[in-house]
Amino acid sequence: MKIAVRYYTRTGNTKKLAEAVAKEAGVKALPITEPLTEDIDTLFLANSVYAAGLAGDVKKFIANIDVKVGEVVNISSAAIIESTYAQVKSIVEKSGLKMSEHEYHCRGQFTLMHSGRPNTKDLQDAVTFVKEYLEK
Repeated sequence: MKIAVRYYTRTGNTKKLAEAVAKEAGVKALPITEPLTEDIDTLFLANSVYAAGLAGDVKKFIANIDVKVGEVVNISSAAIIESTYAQVKSIVEKSGLKMSEHEYHCRGQFTLMHSGRPNTKDLQDAVTFVKEYLEK
């Protein structure tokens, strides 16, 4: 199975999640500034919420995917909303890609809210999520 991990982060929180996911998947986590260059089975897309929405750079990354992707798996963190899944799914499907029904989400620190998140447990939970996903 060919796997890629891409992430977008402003604070480093999402990068931590992406690196944990990538390590379990046996690949390297790369920022979304690194386009996909070959067909893959699974794209783990790590992202988060900024001003109650998905960052424009993430939307552009998805829209510009020009290789075959079996499915996109959402990995997200946010301080207030429960998930970025619906926002990512909408853009993924508009781009003609398939969105996995599986996702991993945890709280992310924003100012003093959810201090220290994602924490060690969140990262371990992300690893467990990937392990279970890959075993399906």
